[in-house]
Amino acid sequence: MSTLLRPSRDRPLHGDPCPPARLHPDLYLAEFIGTAILILVGVSVVILMFGQGSPGSRLIPDEGLRLFLTGGLFGSVGALIAISPIGRISGAHINPAVTLAFWLEGKLAWRDASFYILAQFAGSAVGALPLLAWGHMGQSVAFGATRPGVGVPVWAAMLGEAGVTFLLILAILTTAAHPSTRRFTPLVLPAVLSVLVWLEASISGAGANPARSFGPALVANIPVDPWIYMAGPSLGAVLYVCLVRIEAIHLPRVTVARMFHFHVEP
Repeated sequence: MSTLLRPSRDRPLHGDPCPPARLHPDLYLAEFIGTAILILVGVSVVILMFGQGSPGSRLIPDEGLRLFLTGGLFGSVGALIAISPIGRISGAHINPAVTLAFWLEGKLAWRDASFYILAQFAGSAVGALPLLAWGHMGQSVAFGATRPGVGVPVWAAMLGEAGVTFLLILAILTTAAHPSTRRFTPLVLPAVLSVLVWLEASISGAGANPARSFGPALVANIPVDPWIYMAGPSLGAVLYVCLVRIEAIHLPRVTVARMFHFHVEP
């Protein structure tokens, strides 16, 4: 069969959907479910560690250690989602800032990226609703909503979110770009988030994920500062893409919009 007559392959996670206007609802559904699970389980860890009367505060009195463990456990939830069948379908972005970085790198069509982000925010809202079952313990920490530290100005919190998101995406996508390390990319999440949450939580809450900030704030009925928790992580994604395109730095670039590589991508 002639090359011209051979049907093209549909590769949406390579930025090459066929036809170009085709939508991929199975991928969006996977992102919706994955983000909902991340919020429900990951933020429940936050409540268990920091809610009033929680077992975490009794068992681990040191707040810094609790922050470190919370970041690691939250990242572990994301890692498990990435290697699950759900994550294998969509690439397990479960974070609009990660999707933005993949889109800017040309690994998602704009239609797919838009529906990914919509699915992530919708999943965040649905995943956060069961957090109400934590009652007073959850309410004492605004159901895990990310908030800036006392006295921290908006600009500082926004830069904090940009910084932690930049470092998170840099670690994830650099690992995912190396053929020798890409299969271990999910392990980056608990390792990096434990350190970032420990270092930065007192500034912005170390959300590093607009969807992670959106759902808990919705059920807690508190406003989400768009400059801190939407613009901040987006800026972090843009900074990563700017850095990776500086040839003198020689950072590897991803070939596919996927967090977990369970085989060699064609």
